[in-house]
Amino acid sequence: MQRTTLPRSASGVRWDGLALDVDGPARPPLRAEVADGRRLVLFQGDRVVLLARQRVTTHRGVHYARTGRYTSPIPPLRAAVARMYRESCAAEDAWYARWAHHFATALRESANGPLHEGDWQLRPGMSAYAVDAYWNTLAQHDPDHGHIAWFSGSPAHDSRDILPLRPLSAPDAPRVKGFRRQYREGVLPPVVLWGISALDTAVLLDGHDRLAAALAEGGRPPVLRLNREGLPELHALLAGPDLRAYEGRIAALQRQRDGGDPLAPSKIANQGRRLAHELHRAYSGSHLTRAWPLPGGPAAWDALARQYAPGWHPATDN
Repeated sequence: MQRTTLPRSASGVRWDGLALDVDGPARPPLRAEVADGRRLVLFQGDRVVLLARQRVTTHRGVHYARTGRYTSPIPPLRAAVARMYRESCAAEDAWYARWAHHFATALRESANGPLHEGDWQLRPGMSAYAVDAYWNTLAQHDPDHGHIAWFSGSPAHDSRDILPLRPLSAPDAPRVKGFRRQYREGVLPPVVLWGISALDTAVLLDGHDRLAAALAEGGRPPVLRLNREGLPELHALLAGPDLRAYEGRIAALQRQRDGGDPLAPSKIANQGRRLAHELHRAYSGSHLTRAWPLPGGPAAWDALARQYAPGWHPATDN
């Protein structure tokens, strides 16, 4: 696996993640398999860890069922390592970079992780589209059988940016208490998210007890996001409206400058910074999650749902 610092071909700018060129396997242990009727199952080896089915008619969200069989592909993190990384990294970017390399190595060596051949990115922070209020929702509402809302018309607690793959431990659980102490000391390692496009949300790949600890302390955990790297053609398409809008704003400001407006030069500079932010968002987008056909199709998915989520009957036609 080759690693490249992001942004590529740039110097003197803030560290923005790692690009990972993964040479295999072709089919990873932790993977999505799909069947007709917008059915999805997340396997970890031969274990079913998540079943999901999109709302077919209205496309307003996806129903899911966790099975409780998920295990993190990353080995447990020692408190001494967490403190060493914090003490050795005065700058926040350097600290995130240290953890990004740590997790990249762990995922590459894992026997039950999601990496497969292709280009990936491991970036710090939540996506540009994340909603801060959803953290509080997650702390209060995280059922094993639930629904992820994509649009309005669903209960507010169905809106989320993160789906844990197992229930979060209680705030007074021994491991959570240890991580709460790390959170208060400012050494808590990041949680690792994995974006799954079919869910239109990120699942919690590693750090369930770290997330529980941060929420119990009334805070937010540091985050690293794992995604397949987006296609340059798609990035250019997404950036097109921002570029056209920028050109229109600059043309108007240039006319103001030529008319003697003393504030026009600073306004033009501000527009350049705004464009840089918008292009960063467009070019940080991820690619669709790779999925494989489920052998046996819908009948096999239905059988798995009966076996691993008895009594779960998602209403997909509304």
